[in-house]
Amino acid sequence: MGCCGASRRTVLAAAAGAMLAAAVPGSAAAQSEPLIALDLEIVTVTERGVVLTWTTFGLDPAGLPVPVPADTEVRLAPADSPREPVAVYHDDARTPYHYAEIDGLEPGRAYRFLALSNGIRALPGPTLTTAAPGSPEACGEFTTLTTPPGRLLHTIALANDVHYGETVSGIVIAGFPPGYRSDPPYPQFMLDALLDDARARDASLLLVAGDLTNEATADESRSVRAHLDTWGALGTDYLVARGNHDRPHPGYPNCAPTDGRADCWGDSFLPRQHMTEHHLGDLRILGLDTSAPDASGGVMDRPQLDALADTLRADPDRPTLVFGHHPVTTEAGFTNIGGPGFVLDRATAIELQTLYQRAPGVFLHHSGHTHRTRRTRPDLPCEVEFLEVGAVKEYPGGYCLLRIYDGGYRVNFYKTRTDQARRWSSLTRGQYFGTAPDYLLGTIEDRNHVVARDFSGL
Repeated sequence: MGCCGASRRTVLAAAAGAMLAAAVPGSAAAQSEPLIALDLEIVTVTERGVVLTWTTFGLDPAGLPVPVPADTEVRLAPADSPREPVAVYHDDARTPYHYAEIDGLEPGRAYRFLALSNGIRALPGPTLTTAAPGSPEACGEFTTLTTPPGRLLHTIALANDVHYGETVSGIVIAGFPPGYRSDPPYPQFMLDALLDDARARDASLLLVAGDLTNEATADESRSVRAHLDTWGALGTDYLVARGNHDRPHPGYPNCAPTDGRADCWGDSFLPRQHMTEHHLGDLRILGLDTSAPDASGGVMDRPQLDALADTLRADPDRPTLVFGHHPVTTEAGFTNIGGPGFVLDRATAIELQTLYQRAPGVFLHHSGHTHRTRRTRPDLPCEVEFLEVGAVKEYPGGYCLLRIYDGGYRVNFYKTRTDQARRWSSLTRGQYFGTAPDYLLGTIEDRNHVVARDFSGL
């Protein structure tokens, strides 16, 4: 694996130098082989557990940081306890890419923590998201969530932006900014890591909200379909929606024609501008195709909007989850790096939210496209969560798990955790000249939250 830019390494080198120069007791400077533990993130917080990640570095002869293997340790104590944190996790297996998951905590309780490698405390990287005062990483404290009341009814994995066939990650436009490459290709092993992880966490259904492919070629479409089919059957065990990268392209041979273009993705999955409806017991799941013919922004054709309106009107109170590629809200438009033209067009977005106002059963709209994890406010008064989920293919490299209970639901973001996935996520943390965490990771509340809702009828 390699990176086309050096800015991330430069920032880390400066941070490493400052840390080593400090020479505080127990610091890397006091060790025979200097080590720094950096990029600490409290990724996931559930009602009884927490997931922490970080990376350990040494310095090469040029004084630049290089990944260095070390052990993994986490110490915890209740925040209201006078005692020092004690070891609750220790793994002697040496790795630069640390992933620690702790279970058995108390719901709704604050904990102090230390993350350590070779006895060196892991610190947040030089980013606003994790180093800002008050962040769990900076203050060394987190609080577990509370479980919604009642039975656990469904566990659904929310994912997007696989970009199967892509070879360079992190490029926004015309080869800029510098991107990252891997061998083998990262979309393959990141998708496999997602499927393994979601299965291990007992997800019964997988939703993939667009950009399954990079250029929607016949080979990309067939290959990503084959990978997803290892999870289960399309339309039963996993559902998909088309993204802008999955749109029909001109010039592809031997694929079904659509409006003067070749729809290879449609040959493997679904026709363009086609709404899907799936029922998981009494839970309704609607998939939207928001892809435009030749643009990165989103649209919905009139027949699809009418189909959605008819479906919601026929049973407005049925608990309903909607997913599609493009974010919907004005806030999403003005806070993503592509601007308002990068999300669903305004007229469609307002019509969609008007439909949701009239269908109180709709509770969550899952989208991708921005590659970040973020909740945004609706433009119209409606009790719907608009959630963008981080990309499968790159940092932070994962998906959200939606757990639905009688009395509400819980959302948790999980990084994938195979060796390749952890290495690639650590590397692509340096995308966008090192600013990827501030744009892509989202707040801990965006990634992990509980919403009260009456699902007892399910």
